[in-house]
Amino acid sequence: MESKNWIGGEWITPTGNEAVVTSPSNVEEQVGVIHYSDASHVRAAEEAARHAFSSWSRLTGAARADYLSKMAAVLERNVDELATLASREMGKPISEMRGEVVRGINLLRYYAGEGVRANGSIIPSTDTNVLQYAKRVPLGVVGIITPWNFPVAIPIWKIAPALICGNTVIWKPADIASLTAVRMAELFAEAQLPAGVLNLVIGKGRVIGNTLLNETALDAVSFTGSTSTGQEVAVSCARRNIKYQTEMGGKNAAIVLADADLDKTVPMIVSGAFRSAGQKCTATSRIIVERGAFEPFVEKLAAAVAALKIAPALDPAAYLGPVASRDQFAKVNEYVELARKEAEIVAETAPVASGENGYFISPLIVQGVGASHTLVQEEIFGPVATLLQASDFDEAIALCNQTVFGLSASVFTNDLSKAHRFLEEAHAGMVRVNQETAGVEYQAPFGGMRLSSSHTREQGQTALDFYSQIKTCAIKHTL
Repeated sequence: MESKNWIGGEWITPTGNEAVVTSPSNVEEQVGVIHYSDASHVRAAEEAARHAFSSWSRLTGAARADYLSKMAAVLERNVDELATLASREMGKPISEMRGEVVRGINLLRYYAGEGVRANGSIIPSTDTNVLQYAKRVPLGVVGIITPWNFPVAIPIWKIAPALICGNTVIWKPADIASLTAVRMAELFAEAQLPAGVLNLVIGKGRVIGNTLLNETALDAVSFTGSTSTGQEVAVSCARRNIKYQTEMGGKNAAIVLADADLDKTVPMIVSGAFRSAGQKCTATSRIIVERGAFEPFVEKLAAAVAALKIAPALDPAAYLGPVASRDQFAKVNEYVELARKEAEIVAETAPVASGENGYFISPLIVQGVGASHTLVQEEIFGPVATLLQASDFDEAIALCNQTVFGLSASVFTNDLSKAHRFLEEAHAGMVRVNQETAGVEYQAPFGGMRLSSSHTREQGQTALDFYSQIKTCAIKHTL
């Protein structure tokens, strides 16, 4: 498969630089070829999106909803094909990737439903014979920049609410998720989405991303990626006084209290830490255990981690596959080496079978480092977690909050009073009791505090707040 741009309803293959895409499960297996765009493609996408906005924004919500429903139907007919391509391209196990595609289908249908829901309110006037109301109106052209770790779901949870609100979109995916993005665009074209409503431009962030952010007349930007890049997005958008939404890093904590049911807790901790090879912004990377449960918890945790199966992404029995790229492999291994040098290994999965030529990193849990240590404070974005011991609930909460991030946190307990205290006192945008830190439902707001997110939320109905603006209208019946 080869990448191409979808601009104004036309397929365009850039003729500049290109790169071969190999599978992170087996670097000798070629998945496709990426053709990198330049600034001219971004400008063409801007022109197409601006032209399409006038007609798309005037459609009724029901008409736009019909297109989203068609997009969902096409995606549903191609679940296995799209999931297989995405697993081959970025290494997420096929069982997880199928679930991600289904989530994308559900997101499209969820936001299609918003097309016929109320989008405003009547406001009483102090004057007589005046009808006053407020309603949502679209922003215009929205730039959407998406990461590689959820190559199907994250683009859709941005694109779907943007479209239903009446905006048009320029979509720039991560370059190592480009082939999946192209196939998604091909499927959406089958749904007969009008030309220019959704435009896909493939390329390097430092080239076309900078053009998109700094040289095009966007009305908003939605970004998911690293904290450093997200801060640059925020500065660029603030300078131009346009809306921005940045979802960035996390260093999520799971607290295990002494009264927790460890047989139920351990599988959720392991899942939160190691599904998707730990490459989730909501992954559990700090495990804080109350002293009374520490030894039995560690024993059960070590046994559970040792039993995990790490295997190529298309193996249906794989619990986790490889990390997504050579760069990711090198970065995570720096933390692994630091952990082996400066910490004590508590739990580890056996390495992948010899002969597998991919970017496999065995899950690792360590202890013996302080709360300010690099392993505890920096986002690793891989299958490495640190274990901390707390003397009581208060110390556990303090450790949980000792981070510059604030995306997700969870507590495992049967004490209802402490559960409620945790929900109030944990400094995170998403807090959960007896659930893993990863896996927020699509109909609920998604986002964090501190350096994890900007001032808005994704998913659920709160996404509509970002992708629209409020217009207050008043009309006097008689003069």
